Amino acid sequence: AVPAFVHVATSDGASTANPSIAGHGEQAQGGNGEEPGPEEPGRRSEVPAERESEGGEGEAAPDPSPSRGEGSDPDGAVAGEKPDTPSVDYASLPVCDPGQLGVASASTDAPGADGTVYGSFRIANVSGTDCTVSSNGTVGFTALGAADSQKIVVVQHAAGDAAPGLPDPSQEPGTVLLKPATAYEVRFAWVPTDTCPTTGPSPTPTPSADGAGGPVGGGSENQSGVDPQSLYEDGGTTAEGSVAVTHTPETGAPTAQTEIPNACSGTIYRTGVLATS
Repeated sequence: AVPAFVHVATSDGASTANPSIAGHGEQAQGGNGEEPGPEEPGRRSEVPAERESEGGEGEAAPDPSPSRGEGSDPDGAVAGEKPDTPSVDYASLPVCDPGQLGVASASTDAPGADGTVYGSFRIANVSGTDCTVSSNGTVGFTALGAADSQKIVVVQHAAGDAAPGLPDPSQEPGTVLLKPATAYEVRFAWVPTDTCPTTGPSPTPTPSADGAGGPVGGGSENQSGVDPQSLYEDGGTTAEGSVAVTHTPETGAPTAQTEIPNACSGTIYRTGVLATS
């Protein structure tokens, strides 16, 4: 019988831009470690496979997995091959070197009614040699403007979480084969926990005793010394904040970045590496 292997993409939290997010990932292969017994005539023995992972960051999933399938990428990079058949031994193929990887695209969609924003990164093989990617790399962020870095976290996407628009984790192949000009994808979702803070109105000016500060040549119309415009204070304005989300395949490789406007606090849900389609 041909042993079946299942490979698990480890999760990654923020990059060094956000050292407060931490975790470790690990992967397991199926099987009980026992040698299979003789097969009965007309029957084939099967080796059980199981999948297990836990959230974390910066951990690679080095074990290879077979793959098949290729498609086209609207950004110009052809789809990476998803390991799904036991016919190819990816252990014999080299892991992509940082110099072989380049940013194909980094984008975000328009926010939904609840403020959730989905986005993705595509990393392409810019070399002329086949290679594989098993590491999930890192996903991090930079808080800009009124955004509060203490109120932003990066977590691994899980089934049933607050980002149902992301692919089910079972679709993550663990290892993706990148032929020249093909790309893999990491998707993410920004789920806000609150709106950006509101800045209060400036204090209403206090009239001066002698009326100083009034319009030049002012007469009886304005003896208080207060500009009439300042009497019409609104309830304040929403502070401007945004979050720059980044993905780095591995140390030494280029970093992809995209920005989410009007974002100040929330959770970034991320996937592992995905074969593009």
